[in-house]
Amino acid sequence: MGVVNITPDSFSDGGRFLDPDAAVSHARQLAAEGADILDVGGESTRPGAVPVSEQQELERLLPVLQRLQDLKIPVSVDTRRPAVMKAVLAAGASMINDVQALNEPYALEAVAATGCAVCLMHMKGQPATMQQEPRYDDVLREVKVFLKEVVRKARFAGIGQDRIVVDPGFGFGKTAAHNMTLLRRLNELSDLPIVAGLSRKSTLGKLTGRPVQERLAGSLALALLALERGARILRVHDVKETRDVIAVWQAYKNEP
Repeated sequence: MGVVNITPDSFSDGGRFLDPDAAVSHARQLAAEGADILDVGGESTRPGAVPVSEQQELERLLPVLQRLQDLKIPVSVDTRRPAVMKAVLAAGASMINDVQALNEPYALEAVAATGCAVCLMHMKGQPATMQQEPRYDDVLREVKVFLKEVVRKARFAGIGQDRIVVDPGFGFGKTAAHNMTLLRRLNELSDLPIVAGLSRKSTLGKLTGRPVQERLAGSLALALLALERGARILRVHDVKETRDVIAVWQAYKNEP
C-alpha cells in the first residue's frame, strides 16, 4: 500500500504532494513501482496535527481521485468523515482507511452498502494529543479487544468479513515500547488481514536517531519484521525498496 499525502503538514513529506499534479504524478510512480493499493489522504493525522475542514479535505482529494480512475489498482482513501467517505467512494475509491475505525456517527452507514473494503485502525486519543504520554495496562490486550469490537460492529452493520482489514495503529497513541510489543506479537491481534504502517515513523527516530528523511533502512527492517509476524498489507512510502524486501523474503520462504 503506497502512501500519497495530499497535505501541507504530513510528517513524512511535508507538503511535497499538496499540488494535485504532484500528487497524481507520485501516485502513478508508486503504482509503476509495484504498489498493489494506493492510500490517498487529504488530512494529516500525524502527532500534533490540527484537523482540517470537510471542504478542505474534499478539495484536496477529489481532483486527484478523478485523475486516477484509469489505474488498474484499487485506491484507498484515508479519512474519518462520513461525508468525505461517501464523496470519495462516488469518485472511484474502493477502500476506506479510517484511523477512527468507523466510530464517527454515520460512518458505518456511509460505507456498509457500497461494497468497498475498509481498514479499521486502533488509535488512543486524537492526533493532536495522542502522543502525550500514552499509557496502557496491557497494550496487546487492549488493542486486540478494541479491534475485535470494531470488527463486530462493522459485521453487524452489514460489512462482510471479506471486506475488512485491521491496523493496530503503530504510533497512534503509542510509545516506541508499545509499538515493539505489538510488532513482536502482531499475529495474535486478529484473524483478519493485518495492515502494518511503520514506514518512517518516530519510533525509528527513537531507535536509530535518524531524522525522517533518513529512515529508509529502518523502515525496511520493520517491514520485514512485520511480514515475519503475519502482516498482509504494508503501508509504506518507499514502494520500490519494500518490493525488493518482499521479493527476497518470498524467495527465502519458498525453498524447494
